[in-house]
Amino acid sequence: MAAITASMVAELRGKTDAPMMECKRALTEAEGDMVKAEELLRVKLGSKAGKAAARITAEGVVVTSMDGNVGALLEVNCETDFVTKNDSFLGLANAAVALVAKNNPADVAALGALAYEQDGFGPTLEDVRKGLIGKIGENMTFRRFKRFATGAQLASYLHGTRIGVVVEFEGDATAAKDVAMHVAAMKPVALTSNDVPAELVERERSVAAAKAAEDAAVATAAGKPVQSAEIVAKRIEGGVQKYLKEVSLFNQTFVKNDKQTVEQMLKAASTNVKAFTMYVVGEGIEKKVDDFAAEVAAQVAAAQQAA
Repeated sequence: MAAITASMVAELRGKTDAPMMECKRALTEAEGDMVKAEELLRVKLGSKAGKAAARITAEGVVVTSMDGNVGALLEVNCETDFVTKNDSFLGLANAAVALVAKNNPADVAALGALAYEQDGFGPTLEDVRKGLIGKIGENMTFRRFKRFATGAQLASYLHGTRIGVVVEFEGDATAAKDVAMHVAAMKPVALTSNDVPAELVERERSVAAAKAAEDAAVATAAGKPVQSAEIVAKRIEGGVQKYLKEVSLFNQTFVKNDKQTVEQMLKAASTNVKAFTMYVVGEGIEKKVDDFAAEVAAQVAAAQQAA
């Protein structure tokens, strides 16, 4: 069985806001599997433990480049927040996203091969990246990008440098900009309920079923009546439908007017949103959490062996 360290408990608590002891129990039951532990906490604690998707797990910036109906969105990662404020790093990021929009590279390798000079480094973007790594003293990478050139109108929004959104639309530019801001705030995963990925729906159904089973076990232990299978099935499906409304853009309550859904706001503005893309810095990247106690112990052991 995997050892459950204090740093693992702290990481899970940071992702879920669950109590420390609950985090430790979940990790122990999940044998150290962080994703499974999150699901176990959601079963026990409900939505209070469902905040992992909004957490930032690495450093870097998201930048955009827009020129009419052509644009690009790019994430550039680095090791510390300090470097995200460095002028040379920001210059590299902004130059790279402009190159994506202009040249339509096939992938990160093709992007790096494009001509670019900065701070005495070049003649390619990759040469500049490597040069700045040596100059600044931190690793930096072009993680992902997307170019937009479908003929649709484009609206973009940056929340600081950590969240970037591009909306493809037809209609009113102000309404589309508001949608981009809404996406950054509410983080939908799809335009409509039907567009939510099947694996996310099944995961939510599994969590709802496990929660229902947990409640039934508690009721049985307390000598209370247990809900019928039909009621439980309706309850599970109701939970899934609630989830779909919460994560689909058109069904979400508009952040600027809690009396309207996003779909209703767009209809009133005669605007059609065709797609949106959101990048959150470090999303899906496991950030290293140093276990200083273990590091010191290892150093002491090494010193004793050397002696």
